[in-house]
Amino acid sequence: MAITLDGSGFTIEKLVRIARHHEKVELSPAALERIKACRAMLEKKITAHEIMYGVNTGIGEFSEVVLDDSQIKDFQKYLVYNHAAGIGDPAPEEYVRGAMASRINVHAHGNSGNRPEITLTLIEMLNRGVTPFVCQKGSVGACGDLAPMSQIALLMMGEGKAWYKGELLDGKEALDRAGIPVPGLHARDGLATINGSNVLTAMSAIMLYDTNRWLKQAEIGAAMSLEALKANMRPYNHLLHEVRGFKGAQRSAAAIRKLVAGGDLAEGRVKCKVQDAYSMRSTPQVIGAAHDALVFARSQVEIELNGVGDNPIFFPDRNLQLSGANFQGTPVALPMDMIGAAVTMVSVMSERRMNRLNNPALSVGLPAFLTRGAGMFSGLMLSQYTADMQIVEQRILSAPASIQSIPAAADQEDFVSMGMNTAIKNFQILGNAYGVLGIELMAAAQAMDFRDYGFGAGTAKAREVIRRHVDFLDIDRPLYPDHTKMQELVRSCEILDEVEKVVGSLE
Repeated sequence: MAITLDGSGFTIEKLVRIARHHEKVELSPAALERIKACRAMLEKKITAHEIMYGVNTGIGEFSEVVLDDSQIKDFQKYLVYNHAAGIGDPAPEEYVRGAMASRINVHAHGNSGNRPEITLTLIEMLNRGVTPFVCQKGSVGACGDLAPMSQIALLMMGEGKAWYKGELLDGKEALDRAGIPVPGLHARDGLATINGSNVLTAMSAIMLYDTNRWLKQAEIGAAMSLEALKANMRPYNHLLHEVRGFKGAQRSAAAIRKLVAGGDLAEGRVKCKVQDAYSMRSTPQVIGAAHDALVFARSQVEIELNGVGDNPIFFPDRNLQLSGANFQGTPVALPMDMIGAAVTMVSVMSERRMNRLNNPALSVGLPAFLTRGAGMFSGLMLSQYTADMQIVEQRILSAPASIQSIPAAADQEDFVSMGMNTAIKNFQILGNAYGVLGIELMAAAQAMDFRDYGFGAGTAKAREVIRRHVDFLDIDRPLYPDHTKMQELVRSCEILDEVEKVVGSLE
């Protein structure tokens, strides 16, 4: 069933369904009428020679230059040419598709002034699988994601490049093969296509979706390590977390209780210490803080997905156009910087538990480095090195981009969000997080294999899934294939999906 875009109710999950899973899109009839009404008002204003930024004026430092009637249409073409100024490798398909869906939902409000043909062409491109070639780098996250969005806008003139059925083609050929007419760009159409932070917002939405699923796997890894380390489970009692009040900690503690339920440790049949180290008893507070950050970031991203990020903005019911800064990416960039730091924070704790599994002074009777042949064999000693390298990279990347503004356009655009930098580095952070957590999960499964007591249904299922992909380390072997398999296993969420079938949702 197609997802209807009408300017409201657009969730992160819906965006992922469109961007990643290629669900069809349609525009609500009411939205189409709003777009038509706004366009009619704009054309009256053009006829009346009312000065409107980016319609009959230049942009940026040239906003005071008024264009004559003969220049208005061609200006949109040159605007897109000038701003298609990215560099390097293409953005993944799902980022571009997510940005297109996000832009359609902006247009659906009927405040952007574009012709309906532009919005409907974006819909047809999504539905027929035409994905513009968009350089990932080039946006500073203010005045919208101008460089990447302009490469989408090139298709509106039958230019640029696009993928169609796995082949990179000239834009006109891609549209022709898909049976999509080229709409062309008339007054306002170009700027209405590019002037929003839609790429960084789409990337942030996908990042939040994936991070939530990664955090649930971090709880699975924590639960496995806790059982293998004979942890005291009293710090996971719901009363402790309810009396403090943080929702994320309550959620995380409940998830871990659910994972270990029925095991000998949870049932009190395994002797434990009176009090464990922080990396064992603070997990709900730490992963919970990341959950709480995710809730805030989701609220900001979904406001942006359902708002009017554009400039200028037209109000047909008031016969009014206002120029402002609703393209500014900071409301998304700032909370997303926090998400990158949160993922790094949880990864640091994951590595600390993995260290305890390896260290015979801390592992409550497990063999050193989780190998029977210590001395001849080194077991998982070097796995920690690999985790540590990734964490250092995460830490470097966790410096906020939203404070890194560099003025541009002769200081007319003297504060920008750098939100695209945030979006790009967040996926690098998350990629490393898959690797770090994969190593903890591998170590925890290895440790569980040395124990002779029963485990919770959730953690037992997780170990079973891991053993489908990575064998018990009996004698030393090259570990890079195992590390890479575990990284991809975490990315795939197979462990999560299988565990939730047994214990229910971890949310």
